Amino acid sequence: MIRSATFLACLLVLVAGHARAAEVRAWLDRDSLEVGETVTLNVEAKGTVTVQPDFTALRQDFDLLGTQSSQQIGIVNGQRSSSTLWAIALQPRRSGRLTIAPIALGDAKTQPIELDVRAASARSQQQPGDDVFLEVAAAPLDPYVQQQVRYTVKLYYAFDLTNGNLAEPSADGLAVQRLGQDKTYFATLGGRRYHVVERHYALTPERSGEITVSALAFRGSALDASDPTGFFSRGRSVAARSEDIRLDVRAQPPAWTGGAWLPAASLLLKDEGELPTELHVGDPVTRTIRLQAQGLAFEQLPELELKAPEGADIYPDKADTRTRDDGEWLYGERVRKFAFVPQRPGTLVLPGMRVQWWDTANDRMQTTELPAQEIRVLPALGTPAAAPDAKPAAADAPRSEGHVPIAESAPEFDWRMLAAVGFGLWLLTLAAWALHARRQRHPDEPRGETPAPRAGSSAQRAAFLGACALGDLAGGERALVAWARAERPEIRNAGALAAAIDDPAQRDAIAALQRVRYASAPAQGLGSQLADAFRAGFAWKPPATAMRASPLPELYPPG
Repeated sequence: MIRSATFLACLLVLVAGHARAAEVRAWLDRDSLEVGETVTLNVEAKGTVTVQPDFTALRQDFDLLGTQSSQQIGIVNGQRSSSTLWAIALQPRRSGRLTIAPIALGDAKTQPIELDVRAASARSQQQPGDDVFLEVAAAPLDPYVQQQVRYTVKLYYAFDLTNGNLAEPSADGLAVQRLGQDKTYFATLGGRRYHVVERHYALTPERSGEITVSALAFRGSALDASDPTGFFSRGRSVAARSEDIRLDVRAQPPAWTGGAWLPAASLLLKDEGELPTELHVGDPVTRTIRLQAQGLAFEQLPELELKAPEGADIYPDKADTRTRDDGEWLYGERVRKFAFVPQRPGTLVLPGMRVQWWDTANDRMQTTELPAQEIRVLPALGTPAAAPDAKPAAADAPRSEGHVPIAESAPEFDWRMLAAVGFGLWLLTLAAWALHARRQRHPDEPRGETPAPRAGSSAQRAAFLGACALGDLAGGERALVAWARAERPEIRNAGALAAAIDDPAQRDAIAALQRVRYASAPAQGLGSQLADAFRAGFAWKPPATAMRASPLPELYPPG
């Protein structure tokens, strides 16, 4: 009796296991497709499931593109039921009659499923009239090396997508950059209304020869009103594929004789802002030059360089670079400022610039020039203009032949000599009196301490004014201290300089500079304030006064 009960219990377990196995099933969302398309395999299990299905056997004939899973729980007449659904997107690797192998789920397995995979049609895989299709276009198809190719992708779909993925163009020897934002709109083709997504790329061939841009693939999910259970309303799998694009890339033409190869649709070289017609010696003038090329990135553009003109120093700023786009074209830009400080009166000639480039629109070499600019330079402010040399009236007066005015020239010569000697003696007397008075006021001060501009101070002044013109406050501070040390070696920093000068405007300018550099104060207009304050030089305090004004006590005070 016991043996019979045990046998019956085992039989019930086997029957229950068989029942559970029968609750697992699999099906496809369609039973035929073409190579390049995708199909969705659904696997459903009734009841409580603690394991995952094994899809390993599918890899032999299919690419597995992603899996989703969902659970449903319901109660009917007090009876609780549950089910789990797995959906996996498959892309066949070959054409022919393929078999979906049984899928194992624990001890249970699904039934095998047959799938008919046809070769791709001779025509484009999708075209107007289909549910979804892709269009691609490239221009030009025969670009020069490093020339931009405009690549446009349009995705057409006649239903609502729940998700999707569109591949990026790629090829060996090709740089790819996406441009702008996607455009979305509607279009009617073949009597059918489509949603359209339009996307643009800049393709830059990096070598000459043939380059093939591989076909793009789109995969997504679309809502299907006729199948409310598919993907649990996530939709059915859809796919589209474009055609390949072949580029015949040309090398640099033999007619090219320039330097850096610049194949551009257009090129702009211009001055930013107006230049003055005249200025004074020591006053900086800034020339800002912009170079912009359509169809090139800024990395492809040459550096902007200018040589120092005769009679002036030049201080170039760091170039400002960027690449922008308008949704279809790349625009590379370089902008650079050059500060010029004239050192003598006359005509300052700011040098021009020329750039050679290849006009891809007209297929020829072009040269774009920025002309030189002339500015009149006046003497420094406070410097008297040189008077013209005066000639004695007697030298221009007509003389009778053989007449030599000895009697008139001798008294005139003696009077001038006497006046010059007297004036010199008066200056010596005045200097001796001043030196005596100074020694009476400061008997301990060593001789020879009166500061005088040194040879290097003019170069430091020019560097300071150039930095101010470019808005380089850190460089301006370094140049200002270096200029001050050229005249007074004891100056070590801006703080010591502020204590040694007697002009409130100069001290205020230094204080403003310190606030900008170390307290994050606004810097607007500070370059001009500094240049205006120190343009005429330093307003030094007398050495003894400057020493007494120091806020620090003397290291070795006199005993």
